[in-house]
Amino acid sequence: MDKNMLSQPELSPLEIQVLEEYERLASNMSKLAGKLDELASSSSLEIGDGLRELERKTSLAFTLLKTSVYSIVLQQEYDGDGKWEE
Repeated sequence: MDKNMLSQPELSPLEIQVLEEYERLASNMSKLAGKLDELASSSSLEIGDGLRELERKTSLAFTLLKTSVYSIVLQQEYDGDGKWEE
C-alpha cells in the first residue's frame, strides 16, 4: 500500500491496521489466483498423481497417530510394577 496514504494524519491507528490487513488479503488472494491458474493448466494425470501422493502421506500420518494413541493408552493401563490396573 502507498506509504503516503498510511501516514496521513486523518487516519486512525485502527484504520491503518484495517488497510494493512486488506493489503495482505489482496496479496494472498492474488497468490491463490495464481495457484488456481497453475492447477487449472495442469493435466488431470498430474493432479491425480498428486492426490494419490497426498492420500498416501495422509494415510501414513493417520496410522502413526493411531499407533501413538494406542501406545499411550497401553502405557497408562499398565502400572510400573508389571501389573495391569483394573
